[in-house]
Amino acid sequence: MSDNSVRLDRWLWAARFFKTRRLAVEAVQGGKVDVDGARAKPGRPVKPGDRLTITKGEQRFEVVVQDVAQQRGPAKVAETLYEETAQSRERREQQAHQRRIAGAAMPRPEQRPDKRERRRLSSFKRGG
Repeated sequence: MSDNSVRLDRWLWAARFFKTRRLAVEAVQGGKVDVDGARAKPGRPVKPGDRLTITKGEQRFEVVVQDVAQQRGPAKVAETLYEETAQSRERREQQAHQRRIAGAAMPRPEQRPDKRERRRLSSFKRGG
């Protein structure tokens, strides 16, 4: 591997997409990470200019690799390792807005249920 490339799992960890390298490996093996539109293995070299599609839960990031790093550093440094596409950023913001709207529509109790209300709830759930 040359100086300006690094393993995909190590880059994902260094860029702070995953908390551990193990989680990065599992995501890559599970098909959650594509490099230039194709599935990749954890040991695939990543170099500046590669386009990655990363799926984490409901979120989907489309990024272009700007730099590589062998070690995980501060979040400010991690942000310089990639540039998210404008399309990806807009889609994620729209999804976040929709989640906020859906959360606001959900009724929330003003306080926690007391012992009597908990018993009623469990009785109701059991069908009694």
